[in-house]
Amino acid sequence: MTQKDSAIAETEHASRYLQQLGKHWSHKAEVSVTPETATITFPNGNHLTMQATPNHLTLAISVPTDGDLAHFRDVVDRHILRFAFREDLTILWD
Repeated sequence: MTQKDSAIAETEHASRYLQQLGKHWSHKAEVSVTPETATITFPNGNHLTMQATPNHLTLAISVPTDGDLAHFRDVVDRHILRFAFREDLTILWD
């Protein structure tokens, strides 16, 4: 059983951000990245899937039942916002 959440961010740089995040976490997680999609699975069971379109970045996260969903959401937010420092990016979680 898992806990899940999803979000969307309006940006023309979605592909860049998902590729940067995949590369950034590739040393500590199992990562699969294309210009349009990325999946990142951490050893603790936390999982992030991202999808890039020309105008949006879509995020879906899951953590094990005993995991901390709010903390993982915060970690993902902080990393993406760090890559997006050149724009006023807003990530809207469900």
